[in-house]
Amino acid sequence: MSRATSVAPKMVGWEKNCISLEEAFNKPIAPMGIMSDVNPDLSLLSSKSMPANIASAVPGEPIAVLGTQRRLAEIVELIHTASLLHDDVIDHAETRRGMPSANVFSGNKLSILAGDYMLGRASVYLARLRHPEVIELMAEVISELVKGELFQLQNTSTDYHSPEYLKKSLDYYLQKTYLKSASLISKSCRSAAVLGGATPEVAEAAYIYGKHMGLAFQLIDDVLDYTGSNEEIGKPANADLELGLATAPVFYAWEEFPELGPMIARKFSEPGDALKARELVHCSNGIQKTRDLAQNFCNIAKDAIQIFPDTEARAGLEEVLNKVLTRKK
Repeated sequence: MSRATSVAPKMVGWEKNCISLEEAFNKPIAPMGIMSDVNPDLSLLSSKSMPANIASAVPGEPIAVLGTQRRLAEIVELIHTASLLHDDVIDHAETRRGMPSANVFSGNKLSILAGDYMLGRASVYLARLRHPEVIELMAEVISELVKGELFQLQNTSTDYHSPEYLKKSLDYYLQKTYLKSASLISKSCRSAAVLGGATPEVAEAAYIYGKHMGLAFQLIDDVLDYTGSNEEIGKPANADLELGLATAPVFYAWEEFPELGPMIARKFSEPGDALKARELVHCSNGIQKTRDLAQNFCNIAKDAIQIFPDTEARAGLEEVLNKVLTRKK
């Protein structure tokens, strides 16, 4: 996103603010004696030794990636990894990407503390970017990740006989999906554009791309829970139903099989519920409808970035959308 927006329209005078930010984004704001900022892994961060502006040596060629944009990517990875550590504790997960999860390997306490530490370091690095909008956006992501977990822990309603329940449940599911998955992607895409001095139109396009790509990614993830093997997806298939979670394939299958309503309402808690629900999903059009919705979201994302200049970076963003739709793990 940083590369794709580097040649897009920019705000007047953005270079002045950018340079002043770049000179300081590795320096504490508070006095060092107060911060006591001894962090043994700081020297391993790639952007610590990066120049303020990573620019071409040829005059007139666009800046590809700024140091602050690279640092933003590191912050995003810290937040994402922290959320995975916390998720695995909440979900009692035993594997992550085909390996023992951290909570299995080291226990719940160390997993939670590791995630908390990553969020703390991410917050410090975020403050040092000295960019109010970016700080606000990424801080909101952290709170939305928590809100998404709260959404997942509760049902929308127990009135599964209501004709409006299905629509409300699907809307609720998509809102939860935005909070847990698409918020981080969308707000970080916008932040990357903003750090590069993008105009409001370009920054909004970056946000729309990230939002709809994030939603599509999670929809395909939910499909893989029904179509992928344990080895392919790196975690047990059918995990959502075992956790009592109804996802898009289930909601769409419910349109064809009303008996899914009571199962959803009781979170598949009775013996045989999860197995029966899985069978009904496979007998329905739920999986295909979920894929179709993901395709629609990817189309919106692709359309949004057509205002960017036609570059290899924009083509890369489009290829990401293709990979989201075709991935097997």
